[in-house]
Amino acid sequence: MHWLWVIIIGFLAGSIAKLFISGPGGFIVTTLLGIVGAIFASWLGQRIGWYPPGRNAGFIGAIVGAVLILAIYRALFGRNV
Repeated sequence: MHWLWVIIIGFLAGSIAKLFISGPGGFIVTTLLGIVGAIFASWLGQRIGWYPPGRNAGFIGAIVGAVLILAIYRALFGRNV
């Protein structure tokens, strides 16, 4: 059941992030974007000191992480997405 929630939250976070910055589409890509965004936000938050070790970013953090991933993607691969 845990993986089902990961997929649902990942899809929602990726979808909301794509409202801010457009990116490559599709259900699977959007879901992976949200999941990777949450992992990235957790990693970055722990390095900066916002989250203690072992603590993960929440839903808002997943959205922010996904927006950052999309911004990096657009900076590396151009604006024609």
